[in-house]
Amino acid sequence: MEENNTPQTETTEANGNSFQFESRLDLSKLQESVYLIKQELGKVLVGQKNMVDLLIASLLADGHSLIEGVPGVAKTITAKLLSRCMNIGFSRIQFTPDLMPSDILGTSVFDMKKSEFEFKKGPIFSNMILIDEINRAPAKTQAALFEVMEEKQVTIDGHTYKMDEPFLVLATQNPVEQEGTYRLPEAQLDRFLFKITIDYPNAEEELEIISREHQLEGNKKTEQINGVISASEIKEFRSLVNQIKVENNLLKYIADIVINTRSNAYLYLGASPRASIAILKASKAFAAINGRDFVTPEDIKKVTVPVLQHRVIVTPEREMEGITSQQIIEQLVESVEIPR
Repeated sequence: MEENNTPQTETTEANGNSFQFESRLDLSKLQESVYLIKQELGKVLVGQKNMVDLLIASLLADGHSLIEGVPGVAKTITAKLLSRCMNIGFSRIQFTPDLMPSDILGTSVFDMKKSEFEFKKGPIFSNMILIDEINRAPAKTQAALFEVMEEKQVTIDGHTYKMDEPFLVLATQNPVEQEGTYRLPEAQLDRFLFKITIDYPNAEEELEIISREHQLEGNKKTEQINGVISASEIKEFRSLVNQIKVENNLLKYIADIVINTRSNAYLYLGASPRASIAILKASKAFAAINGRDFVTPEDIKKVTVPVLQHRVIVTPEREMEGITSQQIIEQLVESVEIPR
């Protein structure tokens, strides 16, 4: 895909009629980088197209992602592969029941030569952080992430340490029904832009997975991945995403969806204004990925479930009936009138 410094011309279909528009922003370089990332991930990953799209959107929208699925469905390897696609710092933290906040953030150590305390940075000080099995650690350890995920800084012993840009947290977790897990507090969940749910692969994908593993002949999967995007390019692309246009009627559409979660009889807890902002940012990212400098209702609908499903709580009665937050949100979105 070649770079083009002239404004892009896109063709869009609406009600069976096609029309062209001139893009205000040059999104060709962004689209090229997204294509290259997908090509690299495709060397190892089989299927999981929705997860890859959401992770790339998370990166462009400057938001963190929570990946949930049973053990063995490539949650951790996906985060590792994505980090190798980017020429940035990477850190992996394995959450365990005995993990302490200082094991994540760092601690002050007394320097005998200087006769003063020196702060030793923890593994959270990197560009991309993979927190593996985040719900294996108790609430005290999870609370250590509140400030750094929201404000991109750590305050210890009265001193504030800023994180380097880009800063992105990808966390994996097993379903809460699994043994030895702790439910994440609502304040923690609210700091994730997306919750990405991974299902089992189908029969065709399962065969492809084991065929590729057989062909590796013991070589590591990650060795096939090349870095195709830099930290400066990520910063540039995020600036472009922030410039994506959103019409006022679409802003109202987002607000109506979120407000309806607060009055829904099936939900005990609705979404906060942070959710509205998350939908806005995520829909801009998907518009940019698709080469558009404006958001459409389809962009909003695409991100609504992954943005909202972890921010709302289903009433106990509906939960006992087996109704999930995803089902409720999907029904809610369909009940809100789409702007024309």
